Amino acid sequence: MSTAPHTAPGTTVDAGGVDTGRLRTALDARAHRIVYDQYRPGADDPIGQELRLISEVDRAHLVMLAERGIVDASRAGALLDTIDALRADDFAAVRDRPMPRGLYLAYEGWLVDRLGQRTGGVLHTGRSRNDLNATTVRLRVRAPYARLLAEILELAEVLLDRAERFRDVTMPAYTHGQPAVPISYGHYLCGVAGAVLRSVEALLDAGREIDVNPLGAGAVGGTSVPVDPGRTAELLGFAGAAPNSVDAVASRDFALRMLSAAAVLGVLMARIARDLTWWTTEEFGLLRMADDLVGSSSMMPQKRNPFLLEHIQGRSSAALAGFTGAATAMSTAGYTNAIAVGTEAVRHLWPGLAGTEEAATLLRLVVAGAEPDRERMRARARDGFTSATYLAERLVVDGMPFRTAHHLVGETVLAALDGDLPLSEAARTQPAVAGAAAGYPADWLDPETVAAACAHGGGPGGTAPDAALTRARSELALSRTEFDARRARWDAAAARLTDEVTKVMTDR
Repeated sequence: MSTAPHTAPGTTVDAGGVDTGRLRTALDARAHRIVYDQYRPGADDPIGQELRLISEVDRAHLVMLAERGIVDASRAGALLDTIDALRADDFAAVRDRPMPRGLYLAYEGWLVDRLGQRTGGVLHTGRSRNDLNATTVRLRVRAPYARLLAEILELAEVLLDRAERFRDVTMPAYTHGQPAVPISYGHYLCGVAGAVLRSVEALLDAGREIDVNPLGAGAVGGTSVPVDPGRTAELLGFAGAAPNSVDAVASRDFALRMLSAAAVLGVLMARIARDLTWWTTEEFGLLRMADDLVGSSSMMPQKRNPFLLEHIQGRSSAALAGFTGAATAMSTAGYTNAIAVGTEAVRHLWPGLAGTEEAATLLRLVVAGAEPDRERMRARARDGFTSATYLAERLVVDGMPFRTAHHLVGETVLAALDGDLPLSEAARTQPAVAGAAAGYPADWLDPETVAAACAHGGGPGGTAPDAALTRARSELALSRTEFDARRARWDAAAARLTDEVTKVMTDR
């Protein structure tokens, strides 16, 4: 009988839904933000966001122009001083300005009005909106890309930690929805971690494409002004400069590659959510999630709905939808600067990355909070006759052709069902199988014993699980190192640029 406290007649019931009687704790705050904050006003500021990116590129561009002697240091310093003041005031002076030809020209026009043509008019020297836009989009994607990668790395970490913790929790592996062979819950999670780490590698590879600086490519054919793209690359945290001006302004391949990698991960997460959904049902009963990871019903008091798994299944499709939209938009354009590519296709990137990040967060929370029912898992492995394949293989080792052994073990399973017997006892009643069974101990067909014996082909037995975990942790560490180095370069560049801007303003 439950010892949980009840609400006495006449007392106030929690109408907000935290304590439903069946559930006693609120939904995890991180999950709540993802699932329910969509109903709250957003904090998006597209104008401010774009102006911050443009002005960051302007700062690097002006430092380079001043260092190269292309623009007089006093004019560059005056522009930098005014741009920094605009940034400090969140571009208030520009926000209300008419924008008949777009945001950039309205912003540049304000600088010209403020400083005059001789100073404000030099900002765009050796540059086009085409290479500027190709640069700002690469800067813009850094934050959502970094958040996604950080979350996936955390997901992989949780999967590996739980895989190690539950390496000895025997369960049935399923094929076609039916019990197949015995494995461990940890073995399953380690397999998932391996797939997640492949998506990490794909995203790291896609991220290398946003590490190339397009500045200097101009409209599409470069510029006769002796700009130094290598210097602006250094100041903005890029690994290097684009070698070809056409490719620099025409390509947004990184968007497709990021969305493609995220879409593959999304498919994986949806498949895992499907497994976990089945395993948390009363009928399977293999996993249980805490109250802060399930939902209730507004009508049915008994319900504990693993609804976060449904959100994972739905939200993990965001990148696939984004890839389809972006690829379709790009496929209509020639290989040059194109609005269909630089604006319309790229807009699918942001919801695709965000949706994948949110699905990964939810999956991480569920994996970390789901507890296996050890006895139920073992019972399902036993009652599902998951040791049958092992029995057939033992007959093969004794010299029987596999197809013959397969048939005889099938008959043995039927005898076990008819007689309501464990497989090991049924084996001893079958003349063709009993001889092989006689040489083994009583527990030789227990699921744990069989799982431990499957030490080849990456199975759950022997040294294979240790080797798989070690390899996965090594891959995870290498990926973290590469990711951390990339973020460190971005952060160091931001600090370096501020120092160089200050130097130009001081020396003018």
